[in-house]
Amino acid sequence: MNDTLRLLPWSDERGKPCYLKSQSGTGRVSRLADQIEEQQLATGVQLLAFAKDMLRNRHTSAIELHFLGTRLSESLHDALRVATSRGGRLPVPEEPEDDGTHEDTEEEGDLDRGGPGAPA
Repeated sequence: MNDTLRLLPWSDERGKPCYLKSQSGTGRVSRLADQIEEQQLATGVQLLAFAKDMLRNRHTSAIELHFLGTRLSESLHDALRVATSRGGRLPVPEEPEDDGTHEDTEEEGDLDRGGPGAPA
């Protein structure tokens, strides 16, 4: 197996991303990173539920909304980092060999305009 670089769910003291070079992805640091990612995503789910409740309450103050927005921004940052890390570890699909034949494909725009290929 080739060495891969994994984006870790934390930054260094200067705020720069940290990476782990690993062959198996099952070592101690990889397991720790998995646990932190799971916690970050779980925190995001909880925060989203909390945000929905706060936004329904018409008496929520501007300070509370600012605090909520800051936490939501941090949570989104964490979730995007997890997605980037996990996406970077997905196997790259092999390109099919071009045998010279081409299948007819419908243009996506045709469906939007109600043109050929649009559902009746």
